[in-house]
Amino acid sequence: MAAVPVSSADLSRLPCHREGVDPRMEKTNYHLGLYEKALPDFDSWEEKLEAAAAGGFDWLEISVDESDKKLARLYSGPEQRAEIRSACANTGVPLRTMCLSGHRKYPLGSRSQLTRQKSMDIMKRAIDLSSELGIRLIQLAGYDVYYEQHGEDTEAFFLQGLSEAAEYAAAQGVIMGFETMETPFMDTVDKSMRYVQRVNSPYLGIYPDIGNLKNAAVLYGGDVVADLRLGQGRIFAAHLKETLPGVYRDMRFNTGGHTDYVPCIRELLRQGVRMFTGEFWYHGEENYKEIISEASAFLRGRIALAEGE
Repeated sequence: MAAVPVSSADLSRLPCHREGVDPRMEKTNYHLGLYEKALPDFDSWEEKLEAAAAGGFDWLEISVDESDKKLARLYSGPEQRAEIRSACANTGVPLRTMCLSGHRKYPLGSRSQLTRQKSMDIMKRAIDLSSELGIRLIQLAGYDVYYEQHGEDTEAFFLQGLSEAAEYAAAQGVIMGFETMETPFMDTVDKSMRYVQRVNSPYLGIYPDIGNLKNAAVLYGGDVVADLRLGQGRIFAAHLKETLPGVYRDMRFNTGGHTDYVPCIRELLRQGVRMFTGEFWYHGEENYKEIISEASAFLRGRIALAEGE
């Protein structure tokens, strides 16, 4: 039997409805993830996952950056991958997302054919690893190139690589989302959407960083919430991060940053986004457990305020 469309009038008659509140926002269910680099470099995955849970987070976001050590994860064998799956099963803490920033070193838009081949190999291996480990979403760094000069040719190579990656991801059932970055190439949702629309795949969308978006809004005189609205229906999750003008990393939460947490989260919830990741960095602090717990409390408090507005 065909589904019957639900009108706004029908929604208003639902028992959960409150005047002036979209019923789809009632009793919001969300999950909060922890960026792996917020943790010490533990010897085992179980230690990492247990630390994330003890700090009040629901899942861990695995990092595959441009270092040889992190890129090696993509070339790991069955035993190493079985160890990660076992750690997730034993702790009850999943890996739900992957931050894939290794493309900074090996970009899809490089003028070097060998580099582009390496970049696509990284992309496909990241998708394969995600499929094996139950990772739903890969966050892509929004760069056509990073250490090279941008040009029309690098953008064309970038789009070509994205199209191939989206086709491969579709076959594995893994989605990819652009992170809004610190460079002019893709520092807003508006710019990200230009590439999402050109590739035109349901497996490619946006995984924005609201701290970076705030810096872009200050730079261009824009509005973060208005920018987020341009990604309606194509935003899969969001990084929550503390920033200041010109400062894009290494800040702890509630330390004087200017990120617009509550209005941004409110807009993301309105769009149906329910996955948020706390992004911050471990720098050898002895009280890292306290820092992680404080971060969780701070972010959940901001989400609660956004839900309650």
